[in-house]
Amino acid sequence: MTANDHLDCFTPELVIIPCGSRKLDRPARAADMYVGSYHRACRKAADALQPDRLLILSARYGLLGLDDVIEPYDTPHGAADAITAHALREQATLRDILFLDPVVALGGARHVGLVRTIWPHARTPLAGTRGMGEQMARLAQLRTGRDAHLT
Repeated sequence: MTANDHLDCFTPELVIIPCGSRKLDRPARAADMYVGSYHRACRKAADALQPDRLLILSARYGLLGLDDVIEPYDTPHGAADAITAHALREQATLRDILFLDPVVALGGARHVGLVRTIWPHARTPLAGTRGMGEQMARLAQLRTGRDAHLT
């Protein structure tokens, strides 16, 4: 079995990608709000995985569908007004996604840590990378199907 075979038969039920610090300066759909290169790279990698569901984990709003319209904000993960694990669990329950499997979490350590409070079994293909450059390279590999870090 090759690395591509792992991806060819792998379709996640849910992929969660991070928000981003670079945003539009006006209300917009979550799919359009985040304009930074890291968020866009995560989005392209997620799209390549062809998940049943794709959500954005916003530091302020929590779980967002691509069509959810939001206001711009400046809230980093861990800030006083940031989403909490408890609120995230409530959102997952309301969306009826609490028991999905497989779940893939793309993003840095804070993002993945929060996702894993709800989905401890989440696959984290960026784990073990040492910095933004390695993460961007791994996202590019996921996008082109040349990575087996999901198994």
